[in-house]
Amino acid sequence: MPGLPKGQRIVGEAREDLASDLVRRYEKGASIRELAESTGRSYGFVHRLLTDAGANLRGRGGATRRKSTTAAKSAKSR
Repeated sequence: MPGLPKGQRIVGEAREDLASDLVRRYEKGASIRELAESTGRSYGFVHRLLTDAGANLRGRGGATRRKSTTAAKSAKSR
């Protein structure tokens, strides 16, 4: 939903429509920062809107990084 008026409050049906659009895009993999940039809104606004809409927010930093068992054994043998 690009082109939202900057600084103008979004309430009622417009807020619900925006929230459902952002939740859909977030669940398809868009980051909160990407959503904020595309709507011209702040990170905090988008985060709050997603939270209020009941979105299941991902953890910070993407996927958890783990050493594979092979890499761990290789490191020990050095």
